[in-house]
Amino acid sequence: MFASTTLTPLRDRLTRDPHVTRLAVILVLLLTFFMLVKTKNFFGIATWQSMAVQFPEFGLMALGVMLTMIIGGIDLSVVGVANMTAIGSATLMMSIAPTGADSPQGYLAVAAAIAFSLIVGAIAGAFNGFLIAKVKIPAILVTLGTFELFTGIAVIITGGKPASGLPAQYGEIMAQRVFGIIPMPLIIFILATVVIALIMYKTAFGTKLYMLGSNETAARFSGLKTDNLIIRTYMTSGIYAAAAGLVMLANYNSAKADYGSTYTLLAVLIVVLGGVNPNGGSGRLSGVILAVVVLQVLSSLLNTFPNISNFYRPLIWGGVLLLVIVVNQWTKKNGLSRLFGVKGNKS
Repeated sequence: MFASTTLTPLRDRLTRDPHVTRLAVILVLLLTFFMLVKTKNFFGIATWQSMAVQFPEFGLMALGVMLTMIIGGIDLSVVGVANMTAIGSATLMMSIAPTGADSPQGYLAVAAAIAFSLIVGAIAGAFNGFLIAKVKIPAILVTLGTFELFTGIAVIITGGKPASGLPAQYGEIMAQRVFGIIPMPLIIFILATVVIALIMYKTAFGTKLYMLGSNETAARFSGLKTDNLIIRTYMTSGIYAAAAGLVMLANYNSAKADYGSTYTLLAVLIVVLGGVNPNGGSGRLSGVILAVVVLQVLSSLLNTFPNISNFYRPLIWGGVLLLVIVVNQWTKKNGLSRLFGVKGNKS
């Protein structure tokens, strides 16, 4: 009786969210296949630690993109923001603590760089939001344009070369392992996820995001300050992109304008795969987190096959994105008929 009572809410939750069910099944299948074909790698702790270091780069970007898609927008500038802020942070750190600087100076440089990165990310996101909310330019055009703008700024700062020579203290902090096991990038991602969860489900701001995404006109007439909400949403996305840039800076020990070039597509794929409606108004954080894990496991599985070149990754991610969109359309009521322009019979 107790087991039945306990499992009932879980069954109800899975029934209400088919995206989570689908992703859970895919994850189990991937893990089973991984375990069977790469038994040694699957059970090695180094494999899982490597995954935990890698996925926060695009996972943090996906969290920001998720918020913008919930309100019916999109943010294609996340990689540009990440690289621009990472390059700015690297330049600032090297100016405060050049080679040979003492330890306290290095830690001061790290603190200043982190604060600088998050502030610049917020400003970049607010700029996106201003153009969308106030100037009334479609989000896809604004963020595509600012992606090029931010990338261009990054190229100008570095001359197209990697910014390297960071203080050792930055690498030491980001290489820490909590309890000797959990990598720092994973801790950052977990904290960022908790903050997003609080925003979405425990604040009026989160409720207003869904209202805005469901019907902007109705939200405006109900008294919501829609322009303010849009700007704050894109500002949050910019902050998360900047946090992703800091993780990339640590993982590569350098910054460059073209790092993570496939992450924009990957972030959008994660959000759509996680069940967020591209038209806005619906989507759950749990589905997006599960999508992050699924794509990281798939990526790590592909890495174990040397015959599969990394050049195929964009092809794979693009194909998966199109497949997910078609499947989502298929599962809607009369979705397949609408997809092919066939009108259903009226009774």
